[in-house]
Amino acid sequence: MSARILIADDEPHIRRLVSFTLGNRGYEVIEAVDGGDALERIRTEHPDLVLLDVMMPVMTGYDVLREVKADPATADVPVIMLSAKSQKAEIEEGIACGAREYICKPFTPKDLVERVGELLGE
Repeated sequence: MSARILIADDEPHIRRLVSFTLGNRGYEVIEAVDGGDALERIRTEHPDLVLLDVMMPVMTGYDVLREVKADPATADVPVIMLSAKSQKAEIEEGIACGAREYICKPFTPKDLVERVGELLGE
């Protein structure tokens, strides 16, 4: 069974790129269009890994991450922040909220696949 990965990003081209890249590697990809949608899908779809943008409508990625980590049912889901916010303080905030990794946009598909594989133990 392939790992289920949720990509939460309000930019359709980022979702398409990530879905294509990870789908070609055999992962099952679920998409969310904003923070509220992401939180709901994390709770109902039970992904093995979440790729979470910071700047999204409804809820920021940081807010979603805090909710995920505060809920015992989802606290163990690894999260990679995937964001154009690349200042040291923003990266530190993502890690402090519970992200396992923080990838700055733009990113290479190769780097994304490597980091996903590492977190999934592949």
